[in-house]
Amino acid sequence: MMEVIIYTDGGSRGNPGEAGIGIVIEDAEGNSIKEISQYIGTQTNNVAEYKALSRALEVAVDMGATNVTCYLDSELVTKQIKGEYKVKNERMIPMYNMVMPLVNKFDKFHIEHIRREKNKKADALANRAMDEK
Repeated sequence: MMEVIIYTDGGSRGNPGEAGIGIVIEDAEGNSIKEISQYIGTQTNNVAEYKALSRALEVAVDMGATNVTCYLDSELVTKQIKGEYKVKNERMIPMYNMVMPLVNKFDKFHIEHIRREKNKKADALANRAMDEK
């Protein structure tokens, strides 16, 4: 059993605008084992948040993680993944459909909304991606 803790952030300047994702993957002890900063073109904030989450989950699957806890500062995405909000926006449905099969690959999956201040590292990585595009 391999446990990882994931922090993701997606952002866009302009919404839609230049967008980037930031991902921090930690082991169970909180040691950073992978960081990703990637430019993803022109996207909305919500699409960027979903793309950050799906990329992080793909990496976790590749690492062989079985137990995943995700922290996002996007309340919308968190509640949609938890099933607390319906995905109504047509542009968001494919994003949701991209993430859910990944979620189902883990023995244990937990997702939680955190305040932006608690997500500084992933936020910085997303901003770096937008700066360096």
